[in-house]
Amino acid sequence: MNVRKLRTIVSTIAFLFVAVPMAAQDLLARQAPIDRRLKAVDSVALNRLLVTEQMGNPAADLYDEWENRYAHRGTELPDSFRINLKDFCMPTTNRVITSNFGPRWGRQHKGIDVKVYIGDTIRAAFSGKVRIVRYEARGYGKYVVIRHYNGLETIYGHMSKQLVRENQEIKAGEPIGLGGNTGRSTGSHLHFETRLCGQALNPALFFDFRNQDVVSDSYMFRKNTYQSESTMANRLRGVNGGKYTQEAPEEGREMAAVKRAPKTILSNVRFHKVKKGETLSSIARKHGTTVSALCKVNRIGKNIRLMPGQILKYN
Repeated sequence: MNVRKLRTIVSTIAFLFVAVPMAAQDLLARQAPIDRRLKAVDSVALNRLLVTEQMGNPAADLYDEWENRYAHRGTELPDSFRINLKDFCMPTTNRVITSNFGPRWGRQHKGIDVKVYIGDTIRAAFSGKVRIVRYEARGYGKYVVIRHYNGLETIYGHMSKQLVRENQEIKAGEPIGLGGNTGRSTGSHLHFETRLCGQALNPALFFDFRNQDVVSDSYMFRKNTYQSESTMANRLRGVNGGKYTQEAPEEGREMAAVKRAPKTILSNVRFHKVKKGETLSSIARKHGTTVSALCKVNRIGKNIRLMPGQILKYN
């Protein structure tokens, strides 16, 4: 480019800034409302896109895919992640925890057990989308898995009935099933798990069942501290301060309570350990009582599925 052409361009630019400043300002003034409207349209479109993505795959920033095959499958855990605990609902109004998260009978118990009765309403802990509704005879029994917008997945096991379907959007507090004793269970209870990227986290890190509340508005998950925090959560919010973490199953705890009871009480209480193939009718006949009496003293329904080894009172 020669000097003459360069001088011509500079002179033209100078003329535009000096000779027509008002016209340029008017143009900017007219353009501003248009820019604001475009920005608003962009924001609406972006929000709509985000909502659509969340509906298709809640917590898509943590999970690469949405599938209905696996109850849990480990993926890469973030080093840290803040989990929003607002807008929650306790999955059950019952306050009694019968088994803690952690080591139990030589294996890891990946959730907590909360005492519920057959037919009790079980509710979604947070809003999200139902990922799995299935039956597992040797494990969860009738169970539901929900992926929540806050990144957690919750699992509800041993229910007598499921009230939702896969891929259904769900709000916190909506009924998802009824308490039961299905699968690998020795008494009616809710097995409740909370998982992040497939990794089981202690529900006591988030929920205080005795006080029917969450522990805070949010929980900061840190990969290098959550296990020690889990132990502390059991001490604060577990079964009798965590004393029963290594205990036997529910009937074992019941028999342990029997051993600690005063002899005057024990002399009036009789127990029956269920054998394979036994029914409430056969047990009632054996001990000279009725099915209704057995159900009343054990606080169970007549259609309960008995499991070998289960302990029943019969007087």
